Amino acid sequence: MKPQVFITRPMPGKVIAEAIGHFELTIREDTTPLTQADCIDILHRYDAVLPTLGDPFTAEVFAAAHAPRCRLLANFGVGYNHIDVAAAKAVGVIVTNTPGAVTDATADIALTLMLMTARRAGEGERMLRAGAWQGWHPTQMLGAHMSGKSLGIIGMGRIGKAIAKRAHYGFGMEIRFHNRSPVLNPGLPAEQVDIASALGADFVVIAVPGGPATRHLIDERALAHMQPHAFLINIARGDIVSEDALIKALQTGKIAGAGLDVYEHEPKVPAALTLMENVTLLPHLGTAALEVRESMGLMAVENIRAFFDRKPLPNLV
Repeated sequence: MKPQVFITRPMPGKVIAEAIGHFELTIREDTTPLTQADCIDILHRYDAVLPTLGDPFTAEVFAAAHAPRCRLLANFGVGYNHIDVAAAKAVGVIVTNTPGAVTDATADIALTLMLMTARRAGEGERMLRAGAWQGWHPTQMLGAHMSGKSLGIIGMGRIGKAIAKRAHYGFGMEIRFHNRSPVLNPGLPAEQVDIASALGADFVVIAVPGGPATRHLIDERALAHMQPHAFLINIARGDIVSEDALIKALQTGKIAGAGLDVYEHEPKVPAALTLMENVTLLPHLGTAALEVRESMGLMAVENIRAFFDRKPLPNLV
């Protein structure tokens, strides 16, 4: 008998085609996150679950789901701050994720946000679509030049290194980075510095994992280290940045602008941010390319297959 697997969101067809050959599937068609009650229910009804961002497998859920039938959460995504891994382990549930598949796509979005924000691309498109463009002139919508500037990266893991590679070799940017552990080989000319020094760069990109240890890492005190002409980019997790502190910094001119792909209370975005022309806002597009989402899904399926085949798990958290 095939293992019964619950998939919490619609997936690309290629992923479903692969999974259906190995498991008995139940696919939830709703695109919104599960509720805690949903999580408790499916932990009792299925052998494994393929969850994703926002599905709240919290300590409270695992406490309520005493002796769950489910033995594996094969997370779709590299980030798993929506899963309490320690609480899962305590009730015998293993957690895997999908690193590697997301690296290049997420780094590309970081560079997209850097360019769009510095060059006022979103603002310019809104002006043009509104019929307000009156033609080219020498002082029209002057933005900031990115080439040759300094980039501070907070978090020098796979994604941080991919961002650094693009910025240094593509734009000649000087790279400085902050990381909680020493990075002996960043793969390019770069200097490991304290967080204040990294925040003092012309552009700052947040690329650390989400979770309790990094919640509000970028708060009012941290933002005070940034320069008035600098831009903050967040492609990691929304709650790493205090949105209240960021809004204040933008409104008071403490920083020049921000580019965000993630938000503290997704999908809610503060009106104060949506009203600012110096802020680029994307709807969490970091990995939104078909081949990337297929790779993520296939990696999650492979984790499930390995588990039920009693093989080493490729991506154990």
